[in-house]
Amino acid sequence: MEHEPLKYISEPEREVLLLPPKKRHGLIKAILLGVVPLALILVFYFLFMSAPSKFPEDTVYAVMRGDTASGTAIKLAEKDIVRSPLVFKILMRVFGGTKGLIAGDYYLRNSEGAIGVAWRFSHGTYAISDITVTIPEGWNSREIAAFFAKSGKFVHFDEKEFRAMAAPYEGYLFPDTYRFLPDATAEVVFKTMTDTYKRRIQTLADEIAAFKRPISDIIKMASIIEEEARTEESRRIIAGILWKRFDEGLLLQVDAAFALVNGKTASKDLTLDDLKIDSPYNTYVYKGLPPTPISNPGLDSIRATISPVTTPYYFYLTDNDGVMRYGVNHDQHVANKARYLR
Repeated sequence: MEHEPLKYISEPEREVLLLPPKKRHGLIKAILLGVVPLALILVFYFLFMSAPSKFPEDTVYAVMRGDTASGTAIKLAEKDIVRSPLVFKILMRVFGGTKGLIAGDYYLRNSEGAIGVAWRFSHGTYAISDITVTIPEGWNSREIAAFFAKSGKFVHFDEKEFRAMAAPYEGYLFPDTYRFLPDATAEVVFKTMTDTYKRRIQTLADEIAAFKRPISDIIKMASIIEEEARTEESRRIIAGILWKRFDEGLLLQVDAAFALVNGKTASKDLTLDDLKIDSPYNTYVYKGLPPTPISNPGLDSIRATISPVTTPYYFYLTDNDGVMRYGVNHDQHVANKARYLR
């Protein structure tokens, strides 16, 4: 006769099995009554109250005067700030009573569940703090405007307004690291950057005066140097080449200016037809400096522009390894192209 294999029962299971049937069923029922509601609560929390996986961290949400809890709940769900508009409305009612939303700019630094968001929006806990932004040397006003608009951190920043303000001041929006409040407007950003330019340019006031060229020409040339060179040595050498060509009435033939002619930013992308485009920014067609700076130069490029190095060179190029190659005449320049731009 075959016997069933032995089954080992743990101590807790043995104790339950030793209980009378009624008590055993009561204990199991009690466990289920405790576990099932807890599981349902956890499921409900993760489905409707936890922070969405795409929660937009490090952004600002603006609640305007007159905004309703219902309308705000829908917008928050659309922006992945809350999962359920209905749950958010209920929580607002629980936390805020009849006073509802409190208008203002709410800084969403880290992911928050619906409970945290509702509590803050019903109590005016804005958590506003400065936001650090770095504007690189060589960005133009359109790039700066797009950066602020697309960051999602400055809800009152108007890209078109900034571009309209900044266009006449191209070259004078100082590239630097700034700290702005999330409610910074286009006007605040524009004024801060132009004021910084005025303050920083004063550190070179004596050198600029000694250079004896108009500041407008200096900034135009510096904006070119910013795009054409990367090291202090190459900036000063190229400044010497371009000032010499400028003074002798030669075409500057600067490739970087084509960013404002046809949007091409790399020399290798330019064609012979591009070099013939009729634009005041095409320095292959028109002599002298462009009508405006082509970007916003940093202090290093401005300093190099007013301290050029005198050399016998009239031409330069950057080879495939990023090394500057110089030519005394056009023939040498052509030879450099054939040798270093293969």
